[in-house]
Amino acid sequence: MKALRFYAPGDVRLEDVPEPVCGADEVKIKVKNCSTCGTDVKIFNNGHVNITGVTVMGHEIAGEVVEVGENALGGFEVGDRVQVIAAVPCGECHECKKGWMEVCQNQTSIGYQYDGGFAEYMIVPMQVLKVDGLNRIPDNVGFDEASALEPFACAINAQEQLGIEEGDFTVVFGAGPIGCMHIRIARGVHKVGPVVLVDINADRLAMSAEAVKPDHVVNSAEEDVVAKIMELTGGRGADVIITATPANITQEQAISMAARNGRISFFGGLPKTDPFIKCDSNLVHYRQLHIHGANGSAPRHHKAALQYVSTGQIPVKDLITKHLPLDDVLQAFDIVKKGEAIKVTVEP
Repeated sequence: MKALRFYAPGDVRLEDVPEPVCGADEVKIKVKNCSTCGTDVKIFNNGHVNITGVTVMGHEIAGEVVEVGENALGGFEVGDRVQVIAAVPCGECHECKKGWMEVCQNQTSIGYQYDGGFAEYMIVPMQVLKVDGLNRIPDNVGFDEASALEPFACAINAQEQLGIEEGDFTVVFGAGPIGCMHIRIARGVHKVGPVVLVDINADRLAMSAEAVKPDHVVNSAEEDVVAKIMELTGGRGADVIITATPANITQEQAISMAARNGRISFFGGLPKTDPFIKCDSNLVHYRQLHIHGANGSAPRHHKAALQYVSTGQIPVKDLITKHLPLDDVLQAFDIVKKGEAIKVTVEP
């Protein structure tokens, strides 16, 4: 079969490899869709500490069951349409037992420790089945939509922490697919008030604004975003701010624009070579601000994402603006890097 394999930073190859064999406690799927994200581009360029050998990339996966091991958990059958979690909790550590699976201290990941989905076939390991991480796809949800739900699950996790209230004035930094998903969730689930989408890339801002229709857009390369938010709120500031971008300045701006009792999600991680920001601690203190980290998702967030899409509460189909065959998977990485599409999916 064909598979995209990571060898070293900058050395990623689409090549013919043996079709994987299903073990007694595993499930084998034919991959129908594996969507791409910025993390794939980072791995391509820089590798990852958890990728220690030659590995099939891809972690946003949906497919069809073609073989079930005799001891495999979950009661799956050949022909089942399924979606796979990306981050795999151990289910046994202190955090997992507390119900905080998204911050499992022993977390492993598809496309890192286990071969991923940029391939014709993939093995779903026992560790995924053990934590109920292989999800049946509702009949009215497409494989492409299901594969795009991994980042939705991460955004659901982040927004659960923020105590969002109906009518909250909300700012989302980052007009990529994650920013779009945050807007859809904030509106569809939490019924927020006015939404502002902020980015420095005019083309990406226009493309995403056309899809998710924020109430306001701000090109922060051309305009003082903090001043603009204060103007839009009559000097009060934003109730909820989500920084879905790996830029230090957006986190600093989020603190500066937050209203009293404002809630901030540092959703996008910062570069490991420059992970620090300047924080006006008095603003945090006197405005009683709440700053939350957000790390990935738990299996339950994937189930919630599937449910939201199935019921129509959160549309996702229109955010997938590019479909490519596996032969063109490296082109997908280039499209993501340049921000030329909202969401790109690969179809082996």
